[in-house]
Amino acid sequence: MTEKILALVDGSVYAESVCHYAAWAAQRLGAPVEAMHVLGRREAPEKADLSGALRLGARTAILAELAELDARRAKLALARGHAILDDARAILEADGAGPVTVRLRRGDLLDAVVEAEPGLRAIVIGKRGEAADFATGHLGSNLERVARAATVAVLVASREFRPITKVLVAWDASPSAEAALTRMASSPVFAGLDVALVHVGDRTEPMATKMEASADRLRSAGLEVVTDFVAGEREVALERRLVEGGFELLVMGAYGHGRLRRLIIGSTTTAMMRACKSPVLLFR
Repeated sequence: MTEKILALVDGSVYAESVCHYAAWAAQRLGAPVEAMHVLGRREAPEKADLSGALRLGARTAILAELAELDARRAKLALARGHAILDDARAILEADGAGPVTVRLRRGDLLDAVVEAEPGLRAIVIGKRGEAADFATGHLGSNLERVARAATVAVLVASREFRPITKVLVAWDASPSAEAALTRMASSPVFAGLDVALVHVGDRTEPMATKMEASADRLRSAGLEVVTDFVAGEREVALERRLVEGGFELLVMGAYGHGRLRRLIIGSTTTAMMRACKSPVLLFR
């Protein structure tokens, strides 16, 4: 069975971009796409007794009204979810992705992702969800949870889609960065793209030698690769190089090992996802 690209869509301003990036990845991989929308706990019918210490007749009446309100709210959330998925399918198919399937789930988003993950090649998710569109200094809580738990690649979509021709790889000689290069070398996603390996720090002979060896692994796979060293604080220097170089995608390793794997991802990784206006592709 061909592994799918999972596009996580909601009512946020990132949803359209998620679909465009999912279609881009799917076409380059020759993979099908599944668009998923999850109805969270807040959209489920209310269980609390809000009638208070009312007398019997009034209590019965208000309980009936509350039950009717819950039913209308749940029906509206369901209709909205189907509408979001209909829009997602239309965008994906217009972009040439296919085959496209859609799925509406109830419950916790991370539970739904973990259940689907065995059949996935990658996950595409927006930087922030619909409840956090104006929280520009923060990441969406669902993104952080998915990024910590996922074992497949996670593409964090920017607010607006741009066709990808140039890729910046944040390289630091770590096992996570080397794992990212291994995945890149074997993936058709990067065929024909210009790739730059960038290290933040002083250019030393040992580090330059390691960096060129890593770049040669990608060149052996047929990729056009250049290397560069930049100075400054990691997050600021990478963001500056990303913008000045006109790169449309940042590739990073997602950090965290052993027992801490599900609790943290690297501080640089988190900071770049927070600040970067370009999409970020995270590899384990």
